[in-house]
Amino acid sequence: MTINLLSDTVTKPTPAMLGAMMRAEVGDDVFREDPTVNALEERCAALFGYEAALFCPSGTMTNQIALKVHTRPLDEVICDEMSHIYQYESAGYAFHSGISVNLLKGENGILSPELVDAAVKPRQDWLPMSRLVVIENTCNKGGGSIYPLEKIRAIRAVCQKRGLALHLDGARIFNALVETGDTPAQIGAEVDSISVCFSKGLGAPVGSVLIGNQSFITEARRFRKVMGGGMRQAGYLAAAAIYALDNHIERLKEDHANARLLASFLAELPYVANIRPVQTNIVIFDLVAPATPTVFLDFLKKNNIIASAFGPQTIRFVTHLDVTKAMVERVGEVLMRAFF
Repeated sequence: MTINLLSDTVTKPTPAMLGAMMRAEVGDDVFREDPTVNALEERCAALFGYEAALFCPSGTMTNQIALKVHTRPLDEVICDEMSHIYQYESAGYAFHSGISVNLLKGENGILSPELVDAAVKPRQDWLPMSRLVVIENTCNKGGGSIYPLEKIRAIRAVCQKRGLALHLDGARIFNALVETGDTPAQIGAEVDSISVCFSKGLGAPVGSVLIGNQSFITEARRFRKVMGGGMRQAGYLAAAAIYALDNHIERLKEDHANARLLASFLAELPYVANIRPVQTNIVIFDLVAPATPTVFLDFLKKNNIIASAFGPQTIRFVTHLDVTKAMVERVGEVLMRAFF
């Protein structure tokens, strides 16, 4: 048995999800004739209180399309230095949109309204135009950190005052919502667009959705085609996403409990330091020398446990649908045997 803590993207469809996929009614989505894709888009738009949505192959694509629609070349997007659009999207903001990023240092990836307000450039010919703010909820590199709703509202107020749009990278938004008790519509009311991923904790094999008003999604659909994201019988994938919405949201709390259990085991180890606050399903911690990520990860691999280095002395564990409490307890037993 392999215990895979590498990422929540390693989840595989459950037998019930596969059954839903096989039963899906499909058509050609480029012609908007796939009824299952249409149903998913309509459901997601309504869930977050919007007019329309667009199903895409990945969260990177939905984020990049959002940047493209919200900005013009030579503009600037304001985001945290830990933001996925900066760290993990291959500088797509520059390639696709011809824009730059203004990186801020928040608290575990969470920006304050004061930081955002101070970062907005004055209107000068020689400066990039601040046009968009992007927040990530939860923040991956921040250890699955959550934006409180009141903070999102305060950032929204700054954006409205300064004439900026606000995009939410909500790849793991349901991890945040099951912890805070906020509703999708409450979040949707405070931002201009949202990207939601189905292939992480929700357990679908492929797909993200971009949500916004009708004119935004009309333009987004064109850029999806430009970026090669138009799919044909995508209803098989959309069916998995619908199944996830029906069955896998509340169970995210189990992943969070398992992450907290992992953190409690780590807290007892002399070779572990600086465990980041665990709010959802991500556990980030540092190793104390002479322990190194290479040696530590090799030790785990020999014990059929997979994880990832997240910095020169940093490790990340991610819990998900395919990691049970018994598996986490097994990891704890293995960690106690490690000596450096």
